[in-house]
Amino acid sequence: MNAKQKLKAIRELMKKNGLNAYYIPSVDPHQSEYLPECWKRRHWLSGFNGSAGDLAVTTTKAALWTDSRYFLQAEIQLAGSGITLMRLGDPGVLAMEQWACKVLKKGQVLGVDPAVMSVNAAMSLETSLQSEGIKVKYVARNLVDQLWKDQPEKSLEPLQLHAKKFAGESAISKLKRLREEMKKGDYAAQIIGALDEIAWLFNIRSSDILCTPVAISYAVVTRRGATLYIDERKVSKSVRKSLAKYLKIKSYKDIGSDLKKMKNAKVLADPATTNKWIADHLKNSVFSTSPIVAMRAIKNPVQIEGLKEAHRRDGVALVKFIKWLEAAVPEGGITEMSAAEKLTEFRAEDKMFRDISFDTISGYAGNGAIVHYTVTPESSKDLKPRGLYLTDSGGQYPDGTTDITRTIALGKLTKREKKMYTLVLKGNINITMTPFPDGMSGQRLEILARQPLFQHCANYGHGTGHGVGHYLGVHEGPMSISPRDIANVHLQTGHFLSIEPGHYEAGKFGVRIENLAFVADKKPGWMEWDVATLCPIDTTPIDVDLMLPDELNWLNKYHKRVYKELAPMLDNEHKKWLRKKTKAIG
Repeated sequence: MNAKQKLKAIRELMKKNGLNAYYIPSVDPHQSEYLPECWKRRHWLSGFNGSAGDLAVTTTKAALWTDSRYFLQAEIQLAGSGITLMRLGDPGVLAMEQWACKVLKKGQVLGVDPAVMSVNAAMSLETSLQSEGIKVKYVARNLVDQLWKDQPEKSLEPLQLHAKKFAGESAISKLKRLREEMKKGDYAAQIIGALDEIAWLFNIRSSDILCTPVAISYAVVTRRGATLYIDERKVSKSVRKSLAKYLKIKSYKDIGSDLKKMKNAKVLADPATTNKWIADHLKNSVFSTSPIVAMRAIKNPVQIEGLKEAHRRDGVALVKFIKWLEAAVPEGGITEMSAAEKLTEFRAEDKMFRDISFDTISGYAGNGAIVHYTVTPESSKDLKPRGLYLTDSGGQYPDGTTDITRTIALGKLTKREKKMYTLVLKGNINITMTPFPDGMSGQRLEILARQPLFQHCANYGHGTGHGVGHYLGVHEGPMSISPRDIANVHLQTGHFLSIEPGHYEAGKFGVRIENLAFVADKKPGWMEWDVATLCPIDTTPIDVDLMLPDELNWLNKYHKRVYKELAPMLDNEHKKWLRKKTKAIG
């Protein structure tokens, strides 16, 4: 079936279920950022495969909401489908709830699968629609699943133990700390739906989702025990034996019936990651942020050293890639897609490489201005020996997760490109070299990265930084460096974040320079950034006249450190290239 045929079929199911509209959000039962193949329902129904996008279907209309990262891609993939593209952020574009209130009449019904709605999302949807007299009906059996005849099965990739030599803390110790937090709230149990929280807590990993080493599962922790609900075929005898010391293994399908048995026990559930279907099984639940979120965010000494080591090896791969790129582009035949594939090949030379940490952003010229550009065979540009090329990529290793952006001059640049590149670099250096007092949030610090751009009436639409996991998600809360940090989370020693200001000119070029850094103690009452990323920053596009002495000093010291730490891991040819690329300027 094509998209039009699928829409017709789902409308027939809507009629049978007494629905006037059906909502297909781009999430799974665990509120994952990236989805396993078996739950990419919106993609199957609409044909649009971007990572962000929600779909709503009425008896006569269909609309898909996505952000500016995917406007071009969505236009192409939705063409002829009968689905209207709703450009989030554009003037006059209604949010899904507003649109539903406009196209539906009082007394009509919108349906949705409760398993793909977090408690928070469900409450927001109900409040918005019910204020207009529109009903929300939770349909237990997903309508898309009823149509998707060749829907992939859930992954059977083996469950693996994440060794203490990498994790730095045993699962037993983590459970003890969690139970201490549960005791403060007098909770009999905590239900955990977020896959990265489960992986962190029990020191387990798998590969059920591309780029994120987690296992599809639920968990319940009580004051004396813990249960992991998972497809038991994924659990080998040896892994089961190791986990038996602190964890009971049960079938993924048993979670609902087991929660009912808990009757009126006081259960803690995070409303951001607990789905509506789970919540409906809990009679005496208390909705509050999971203590695991804050616990996981602070990296221990073993994790910190592991992340630093992973970044050394990752830096070697980037050095090999950039050196290769500079030589290959003038020869011709290199595309955005082939460059991204080559970068993965260099990372894969490391025996500890497990996967990329997200789909590589590989954007040349105008494509570099698309903030989270996804290169496809149709969009892939040839790299020419002129202009700017932006690559944002990362790797997954047992000792750490990486995420790095470098913007590289492939040849002759315009004065505008050099100016904006330099301003972005100044912003990165400005925030990185500035100490800050205890109790400061990323939201309050962020202006330091934007200031050089602001002085030239320029800005960027994304946040300056996000938390990063340890062999887990490349995006990890609760901390961030963003004007949208509503929680205003205070930065603490051991937090690990990206620092990535940028500048984008549609159809022309994009610039982003990203390093990952730890929050570290400087002196009593003060903290500083300890940069983990090790890779030369291209000095070719820098307008030295715009740089301050302190900024040049920081850059030269950083490059001296890059050479010192990476050179011993390189052969003479690459070592010679790196020495040239890290030569002091100014």
